[in-house]
This record gives sequence, structure tokens and C-alpha cells, in this order.
Amino acid sequence: MTVAQYDVYTNPNARSRDQVPFVVDVQSDLLSAMRTRLVMPLTRVAVDLPDTPRRMAPKFTVRGEHLALAPQATAGMDARVLKQPVASLAAHAGEIRDALDAVISGI
Repeated sequence: MTVAQYDVYTNPNARSRDQVPFVVDVQSDLLSAMRTRLVMPLTRVAVDLPDTPRRMAPKFTVRGEHLALAPQATAGMDARVLKQPVASLAAHAGEIRDALDAVISGI
């Protein structure tokens, strides 16, 4: 199976799918031989804390649904559970990298 950076997949975890319908693969394609992929949740519930950096939770539309990126919940996932991509957010690569940087740097 081929996986690509910024491809969006249906969340393979049925228990969390109501709040997190999709995940976006953020791992570099240079690491495609690894068995795991680094993914960020796309959530129906946005982080809404007063001091949260604005760039931390950009909004995207996937399959007609408006979702917020949750970079603070980025995690490794077995690549085998990521089936067919349903969309690509490659056009928003800069926003996604900025969101992760906001988690790391706090600004």
C-alpha cells in the first residue's frame, strides 16, 4: 500500500470516529518504508482555549464536513490500518506544519 504525506484517511478507530472522523498523514514520504505513520486527528470539536495560538487549529473541509486539525493529539499509527485516502490536504502543507510548530513552540 502506498501512503502519502497529507493524505486524509477515515479514522480506523471506531470508538473515536464520532468526534474524530478522519486523520491526516503528516509523515514525510522519505520515511515511507516505516511500518508506522505520524497522523493528526481532524476533529468535529475544536480546541477553544483562550491562550491557544490561532494557527494551532486550522479548519479544513473534508467530504463536505468542516473539521479542525488537532495537532496536540498527533500520534503514530500502524500504516496497515490506513486504507484508501479520502482526500489530500497537500495544498495546505504550510498550515499543517505551522499547527504542529505551534504545539512545539507554543507560539
